[in-house]
Amino acid sequence: MSAQILATKLYIPPLRENVVLRPQLVERLNESMRHKLTLVSAPAGFGKTTLLVEWLARHGYPVAWLSLDDDDKDPSRFWSYFIAALQTVVSDIGGGVLTALQSPQVPSIEYILASLLNEIAAIQNDLILVLDDYHSVDSKPIDSALAFLIERLPPRLHLVIATREDPDLPLARMRARDQLTELRVKDLRFTETEAVEFLNQTMDLHLTTEDITALETRTEGWIAGLQLAGLSMQGLEDTAGFIRSFTGSHRFVLDYLLEEVLHRQPEAIQKFLLQTSILERMSAPLCDAILFVPSISGQETLEYLERANLFVIPLDHERKWYRYHHLFRDLLRQQLMTKMKSGETVQVYILASEWLEANGDIAEAFHHAISASDFDRAARMAESAWDAMNESFQMAVWLGWVNQLPAEVRRIRPVLCTQMGSAYMDMGNIEASESSLRDAELCLKRPLGEIVIVEAEQFNSLPARIAFARAYNAQAQNRFSDVVRYAELALNLAPKDDDFMSVQISTLLMGTHWANGNMEASCKLMSDWVEASKQAEKIFFAVAGSFGKADILIAQGRLRDAIQTYHQALEFAAAHHAELHTAHHHLGLGMLYHETGEDDRSAQHLQKGFELGEQSTIVDWAYRKSLAQAFLKESEGNLDDALDLLNEAQRFYVRTPTPNLRPVDALMACIYLKQG
Repeated sequence: MSAQILATKLYIPPLRENVVLRPQLVERLNESMRHKLTLVSAPAGFGKTTLLVEWLARHGYPVAWLSLDDDDKDPSRFWSYFIAALQTVVSDIGGGVLTALQSPQVPSIEYILASLLNEIAAIQNDLILVLDDYHSVDSKPIDSALAFLIERLPPRLHLVIATREDPDLPLARMRARDQLTELRVKDLRFTETEAVEFLNQTMDLHLTTEDITALETRTEGWIAGLQLAGLSMQGLEDTAGFIRSFTGSHRFVLDYLLEEVLHRQPEAIQKFLLQTSILERMSAPLCDAILFVPSISGQETLEYLERANLFVIPLDHERKWYRYHHLFRDLLRQQLMTKMKSGETVQVYILASEWLEANGDIAEAFHHAISASDFDRAARMAESAWDAMNESFQMAVWLGWVNQLPAEVRRIRPVLCTQMGSAYMDMGNIEASESSLRDAELCLKRPLGEIVIVEAEQFNSLPARIAFARAYNAQAQNRFSDVVRYAELALNLAPKDDDFMSVQISTLLMGTHWANGNMEASCKLMSDWVEASKQAEKIFFAVAGSFGKADILIAQGRLRDAIQTYHQALEFAAAHHAELHTAHHHLGLGMLYHETGEDDRSAQHLQKGFELGEQSTIVDWAYRKSLAQAFLKESEGNLDDALDLLNEAQRFYVRTPTPNLRPVDALMACIYLKQG
């Protein structure tokens, strides 16, 4: 699966016809623009999204919209969609941040958000960003990062969150600072006047004032309850009797109304509603694929459901994709379990999975296979999706998939076990990684007839992949002798035509040789990596590898060779339009020319490096910049500022394959000695 953005999550839902207008709430939302955050928090069915859509339709500011769902719990996925939403209004924003999110070593979220905030601050016009259904995320890391962003939010961007539950954000502090507008149940529930308009004009029921007052009191202004009640009363003669019997908790009332609504629909519509309720999003072709009644037209039925106000919400302006109201969908699924045989329900899930896989939505296809307990199918899709998801750094999402598979299904798939070992490796969970790698090795000892292989090419390179993962794990634990042993084993086992795997392995070996003091071997491996990257036309790796090689040359005291390496890399980058990736090179040259007393050339390269560094996606840029500035202050004799910058560098430090042989603490100790 690629890191594809679902465009339907970025569409503002269209404003329904005959919607009850709420000018007082719209005016409050207009006034909320003076605050950093608007929070619209209420249980399902209180019209949060509808109100925001009405407000935005009347508002003159540009709007970015993001509809969230359960899959957005992964921070990389969340912030990728966050930026994609902003890009619907400001097309060139966040490109570098997206690249950083997809890099092998993702920088700290504070560093990523600092870069994004700088770009937001440069926006010329006011912009509204709406995060709808934020409760679906339910992630402390995302809450924490969002709090960091809101605290530093530039005045041009106004954030709106619609949610069923209060997010874990510093709301109390924001209230005290007058930075927050809140709309809650007491604000969103329909007044009697609004209930009259809704039931008698929108629903065309012609109820008496007394009946509406009684119904409004019983529902406490709950809009979804009023709508369900209105649907149940259509065509009913004794509406007063119905309203008198309309009591009980919301859940039981909703169950009753749902049954009443369903029974009033033709049998074909009921079947359509039940069978399509398994879908998170539905289109006419997808509905056609899963229905047992070929005579039912998906497109015609979806249009009917929208006209009949049967809780379908269009996701785009072309009316191609829809979803059910969440509560309506959940209750339809309850009815599905009781009205359809188990085997029929499983078949619906399988048909949905097949269609979604054929049309590129592997995530939903996987979930439907799991719902059908077709674990073989789910495991096949997960194994095939690994490569693309690994390259787009969606390992947390992928692990969430495969951990739904029974252990006995995973353990007969050596490729899947190795993929899990690599995924846990990237996530820093060494114990889980090693456990999965052991499962892969045990599986490889079985006869071929007892194991399942989907990705044959990966199967052929499993011994090398396992050895590489073990080398990486050893590097993370500073077991350098094991790094060398496993890396050399991986190099020997790697397919001869897989240059990229050899490059990855050599990079680990380079860092270990450097840490062990074998600088010549380290320099040769880095030079080989740069040349291999050029041959493979991996321009970014070649450019980045060059400043790594220069680091080694500087550590050897070969300053002129390092200068030559930097200049060659700059020429190569210019020839391949990769100048944006040369901030480290200019910074390195600036520091080397400062060392040799060539102040004009030093200043020129430092300025260029700092300019390019604002757009750099390489994880250790902030650390290197602060370190360089600290050295400059020290050389000027400004030791206090140098210490402040070293403290800053300490905060920005990110572990890379380059060994940290000159830790910040040691540099600070040298300055303390100078200060006596």
